Amino acid sequence: MAPMGIRLSPLGMAVFCLLGLGVLYHLYSGFLAGRFAFFMLSEPAAGGPESPRGSAPAGAVDLRELLAVSVLAAVRGGEEVKRVREGNVLNAKAKGKTREGAEEQLTSGDLLSNRRMFYLLKGAFPAVQINSEEHVDTADQETVSWDRSIPEEIKQKIQPKEVPAESVTVWIDPLDATQEYTEDLRQYVTTMVCVAVNGKPVIGVIHKPFSSYTAWAMVDGGSNVKARSSYNEKTPRIIVSRSHAGKVEQVARQTFGNKTVIIPAGGAGYKVLALLDVAEKNQEEADVYIHVTYIKKWDICAGNAVLRALGGHMTTLTGEEITYTGSDGNEGGLIASINMNHKALIEKLPDLEKTSHK
Repeated sequence: MAPMGIRLSPLGMAVFCLLGLGVLYHLYSGFLAGRFAFFMLSEPAAGGPESPRGSAPAGAVDLRELLAVSVLAAVRGGEEVKRVREGNVLNAKAKGKTREGAEEQLTSGDLLSNRRMFYLLKGAFPAVQINSEEHVDTADQETVSWDRSIPEEIKQKIQPKEVPAESVTVWIDPLDATQEYTEDLRQYVTTMVCVAVNGKPVIGVIHKPFSSYTAWAMVDGGSNVKARSSYNEKTPRIIVSRSHAGKVEQVARQTFGNKTVIIPAGGAGYKVLALLDVAEKNQEEADVYIHVTYIKKWDICAGNAVLRALGGHMTTLTGEEITYTGSDGNEGGLIASINMNHKALIEKLPDLEKTSHK
């Protein structure tokens, strides 16, 4: 007997297909709904908490944000420096001696500026290494908040750029030219912040508290300061430290002639600004900046970054790049220039390097 055959009409086939689709829908609807819910939860809910606007993800630092808070830190520190000086409550005391035997001063301006700058930067970027000239006393810890606002000038000139937090070192000089500060030579005084990435200076901020002038620059980014239109390479004006102008003067005049002008000045920040186009009444102008003795990195990092951003150079007296990691001191002296043949300058001043380690 032949087996019985089953025939489905077109209507039956349609019903069968619909039943199959129904089974598939129930099997996968739970899965799809779960994926959709995960996607929605991964986005900030409307009106709910979200990460700060424009902030970098965890483990990363936005250099534009770091520039903005560095400018603010230099200004806030400068306010403390100015307030202490104008109130004549310096409480100056000796904190030790330099390698040359000169007594180093410490004032309330140094300490209060340092506290304000350090905690503002640390609060904004807690994962970043911060090196400061002055010791930070945890007993004096204060909360200094940053609202994460970025000045329009920085927004217009600088694009966001993220780097790993562990690659960043911030160098603070809460009061550059403390000796001159105690002598009331206010034009030399600056507050400075520098950001180095993998040891290379990329952000520099130099602020003059008593005139409210601030210069800032970011390598491969932008700046609010520029080089002058011309420099004298044949008989350059050389700016040097007030404490050892004679050492440089003798060698410089042997190299460039008796018409070479030596400008004694205080503060590394002031000396770097002397190489630039700075419309300040009390700011002298120079063509080359030379330092022939040991110097701390927080004194020079910001100026180095500004010069690099503008196409200039700051190296040791033998032409080596200065690395802003490891120890806090630079042993090889320095020579800084912009829009000049930096290598030729170094070759003309070989004898200066011999004094830099003394």
